[in-house]
Amino acid sequence: MKSYKDLEIYNLALGLAIKIRLMSLKLPVPDRFEVGDQIRRSSQSIKDNIVEGYGRRRYKADFIKFLTYSHASLLEATSQAAFLHLAFPDSKWDEISIELESLGVKINNFTTYVETSWKTTRI
Repeated sequence: MKSYKDLEIYNLALGLAIKIRLMSLKLPVPDRFEVGDQIRRSSQSIKDNIVEGYGRRRYKADFIKFLTYSHASLLEATSQAAFLHLAFPDSKWDEISIELESLGVKINNFTTYVETSWKTTRI
């Protein structure tokens, strides 16, 4: 692995953050500026914490800490997507919730891998 860009969880999180951004910008006012802004920030935080953790991969505990932050941001985004689905039942926010839950499983699995098998190296 030469870069965080090689991580499947990063690429999935990036794609989902873009999808969420595009969908949230179509929300009506004031939702676009309230919950829309919040779900944009939390979804971007998922990928950003993966990147920051990878940058600290030399220190296993730091890597795990940032993967945990990433998962926490994912849970926040999932909650917001569930709210948006209830508020706008004809929208596709339920699909976003499912994609977020799937990504959450992958982040948990990767975190377990780092906890049990990650070898720190000098960079």
